Amino acid sequence: MAGRWPVLMPSGLLVWIVCCTWAAQLSVAASSPYGANMTDLMHHVEFFDENKDGIITITESVKGFIAIGCDPAFALTAATSTHAAFGPLTTPPGKLPSTNIHVSHINGAVHASDTGAYDKKGNFVPKKFERIFQRFARTEPDALSWLEVETMLTANRDLLKPWTWPAAELEWQLIHFLGKDRHGYLHKDTLRGIYDGTVFPKLRDHTIDPHSAHSDA
Repeated sequence: MAGRWPVLMPSGLLVWIVCCTWAAQLSVAASSPYGANMTDLMHHVEFFDENKDGIITITESVKGFIAIGCDPAFALTAATSTHAAFGPLTTPPGKLPSTNIHVSHINGAVHASDTGAYDKKGNFVPKKFERIFQRFARTEPDALSWLEVETMLTANRDLLKPWTWPAAELEWQLIHFLGKDRHGYLHKDTLRGIYDGTVFPKLRDHTIDPHSAHSDA
């Protein structure tokens, strides 16, 4: 009997650790409005969810846009347009459509006529991201001018779904405005940070200024 303890004790301890870890993960998932596994698209919009309740209101978006450097008038216009376009698309099943954006269902805002850098579930697709610059960056390496963005948007238009064109235009107007440098170029590293949301806290905390970044490029 004594010889069995070295086997039984580590095995029991391992089971206990696994169970505790599993329970902790379930607890976190249950308490988080985003769930246990956040997609890149969820990370992209999480910054604007000020109270972290999983629902982004127009007011929260206005505050978020102002925090990252937009003037109040632009912030209000951008937030209103964004929520009008995407709020109803992210409404969970069984609820009345509204202008609120639900983070858990943000993949509902994925649409045609875009780059495909997010898949239908909201996961980031590196190959599609790289293709943006391979196809459309012509005047600067790994950077896009507004004219090149417009060329991209035209090339990506789904002719069978023209109602998706304005959404893509709106998104990229915001992206380019927020991320361009002083010469008007949107650089790859900045755009990657917009896709995963990591650039927004940096803009808020003034640890990055894309409008002056790459100024000598």
